[in-house]
Formats: sequence, C-alpha cells, structure tokens
Amino acid sequence: MKKTWHLLVALCCALPSLFGSCSVASTETDYSLPDTLRVATLYSPMSYFSYRDEEMGYDYTLVKQFAEDKGLVLDLKVAPSMTKMIDMLNDGTVDLLAYEVPVTAEYNTIIPTGPENLTTQVLVQPRNAGDSLITDVTQLVGRDVYVERNSKYQYRLENLNEELGGGINIHIVDMDTIITENLIDMVSDGKIPLTIIDSNIAKINKTYYPKLNVSLQLSFPQRQAWGVSKNKPWLADSINNWFESDKIKGMDAGLLKRYFELSKADDAPISYDFKNGRISQYDNLFKKYAKEIGWDWRLLAAQGYTESHFKPDATSWAGARGLMQIMPGTARHYDLSPSLITDPEANIRTATKLLSDLDKALEKKITDPLERQKFVIAAYNAGHAHIFDAITLAKKTGKDPQKWDGNVQQALRLKSNPKYFNDPDVKYGYFRGRQTTVYVKEVFKFYEQAKKAVPA
Repeated sequence: MKKTWHLLVALCCALPSLFGSCSVASTETDYSLPDTLRVATLYSPMSYFSYRDEEMGYDYTLVKQFAEDKGLVLDLKVAPSMTKMIDMLNDGTVDLLAYEVPVTAEYNTIIPTGPENLTTQVLVQPRNAGDSLITDVTQLVGRDVYVERNSKYQYRLENLNEELGGGINIHIVDMDTIITENLIDMVSDGKIPLTIIDSNIAKINKTYYPKLNVSLQLSFPQRQAWGVSKNKPWLADSINNWFESDKIKGMDAGLLKRYFELSKADDAPISYDFKNGRISQYDNLFKKYAKEIGWDWRLLAAQGYTESHFKPDATSWAGARGLMQIMPGTARHYDLSPSLITDPEANIRTATKLLSDLDKALEKKITDPLERQKFVIAAYNAGHAHIFDAITLAKKTGKDPQKWDGNVQQALRLKSNPKYFNDPDVKYGYFRGRQTTVYVKEVFKFYEQAKKAVPA
C-alpha cells in the first residue's frame, strides 16, 4: 500500500498541470502501523484466557506474535460481548478484533483478515462401546436433544426439526448456571444423551473428553476470521501478508494442534499400587521439601502423582514440564533455568516455593490451615487469580467463601459462564473450572490412600 502511495505522489509531482500543486500532507502515516496496536477480543477457551496465571489462547498468541514481529506495543481489551466488541472497532476504540468473527452480511463494516477458519454446528454424542452412533440427521427423529434457551443451536434444531417433518424431542435448558459447555460435560457424564455446539468449541472439548463423537455436521460451514475496520484496509493487508509467511503458517499449525488436538484429559487411575511402603522413587525429595512448607510429604507426593504420574520428562499441552508440571513463567519467576526444569529436585523445590507463596497469598482469606491446603492446591492448578475470583463469586452466590467442597469449588465452575465471568467483580475472566475441581479431588483421593499405605 505504501508503494502505491509513493507512485501516486510521484505522478502528482510529474504532472502538475493535471493534479495541481504537489503539496503532500502526512497522509502516508495513515497507512503506517501504529506504535500501539489496540486489540479487542473476548474471553473464551479458544481466543483468550488465563491458565496458571499465564495468558493463553489461540488468537491471543497469534496477535501477540504479530505485534512482536512488527515492533508494536499490544494494548489488549476484553469486551463483554460480540456486539460490544464490534462497536469498539466501529467507533475507533480499537484497531483489530483478534477473535473469530462470522464473515456475514450482518458484519459488513468489517474487513476479514488473518487466520480464517470454517465452523459448523455439530452433534455431540457419546462414543462408548456398544452405542450406535447417529450418522445422519434423519436418525435424530425420536431422539432427545438438549440445547440452551435462545441460542443459535435451539434455532437450528427447530429449523431442522421442521425440515424433517417433526419428531425430534427438543429439550430447552434455561437454568441460569447452565451453558452449552456444561451440556457437553453432561453428555460426557451420561446425564443427557445429545447436544449441539460449534465445531471449533467441540474440538476443544473433545481434547478433554476423548470418548465424545462430534463428527455429524448439522449446518453449512461458516467462515470466521479476525476483523479490521473498512477504514483501515492497509492494516488488513499487513496482517494477511504477515500470516502468509512460512514461519507463521508453521506457528498456526502448532497452535491449532495445541488447542484443538492435544489431549487435556486426566487419565489417572482411581487407585495406585503402593509397594514396600513407598510412594515413588522421589520420596526423599518430597520429604525434604515438604518440611520447608510444613506439609505432610505424602500430600506433596499426591500432587506430584496427579501432575505427572511421577514422570520427570512430562510436558503438558500448556507447556508445563517436569514432575510437578512447572509452567515457563513460573520457572522464570523462581529463576529455574530451562535446562533444570525437568531435574526432579529442582522441579520439586520450585513447586514448593510456589505452594508457599500461594499459601501466603490465601492466608488472610482462608484462615483454617488445613482447609487452605485445598485452596492452595486449586490455585496451583488454576492460577491464584481464578481462585480469588471464585472466592468472590462464592460470596455473591451465598456460599461459604472459606470452604472449598461444595462452596468455592462450585463457584469456580461458574467461571465458564459469561454471566459470571463478565461480572464486574470478577477480575480474571473465563476459566474452565471443572478440571481444577477434579484435580483437587484426585490429589486428596491419592493422599488418603497414601496415608493408609505409607508411614509418615
């Protein structure tokens, strides 16, 4: 675009009789990337969220890389809704939407740019042995399908039911704490048989629930992409050119695999065989460092097992590494070098430093030391920010903010619901709380077994 501008300027100067005087204002700067790139996005498991106190998300990682490659300061704003986000673009509050906006006539003020993906609505069904999979929409007749009230899934299902001549048993769910993501959980748990969701969200959820099948498409594909204002086509060009490089294509492929393919399921067995009164070959290290934080070493070992199954070279989808699954940012904070992050002793030592700091951060909020251990372990898994939010939500929803089981535990799971993670008193946005509540439960289940089988 700059080359085109330079050509016009040259032509203007060469032919003054046609174009008048050659006084050129600083219009060229309008086509230059700004020093600060103002970006809006939404909290979601795809675009932007915090996990273990590190910012993550497919769209966030890409736009952060774009800003870095172009030498720009990234000013990220999280909108409360798609409508508000688009208003921010149209009124000039932001330059770019780093979120997958549908490419439709409804959003004709936006130029699609950057990564473009196709989504469809798909049927979510169990894939258990012996179940007969639904492979054609006509097989939905006579089936019970659950969808969120006033959602696009409800409208699509109603239209499909009409196309088929009726017969689908449509169940509308309108509990204010239930969202589509919760319905997927319920299909996985066998509480409901079927639901509908967008294919990109389905793929993410399948990484948590590998026994789900999401292959049956129920709608036409929908293009989705980032967006810039029609007043800034040069910005769209810059992003598109950047995205065409081999480096970014490779990065994009890696991110798609990370967020939409790598398993995030916890496959820990219910019980563990404690042989010869030992938990693991690292018992001496758990004993050594548990003393420094005043914990029963068997609880620290239980957390190590739940984190990595005692595999010192384990790496998670999020980039956590080692026996205690230390995140890259945590390693940097505690001066743990990348070369030592998989060293068992260094890894456990760093984990106990983090546990100690989490305990101090929670001490004023949770006064009972034993109860506080559950909060600390939850914060280790989720990040302390989400636990602070859950404590706030517990207060607001009439639960005991100093009790984990059945109280803050339940409040944490509300953070996957826009009604709650967009609450003005909730500071850290979306979080998939179910995995953390299961994590805490598994740690203490292992701990109780260890206390019976292994001396203190």
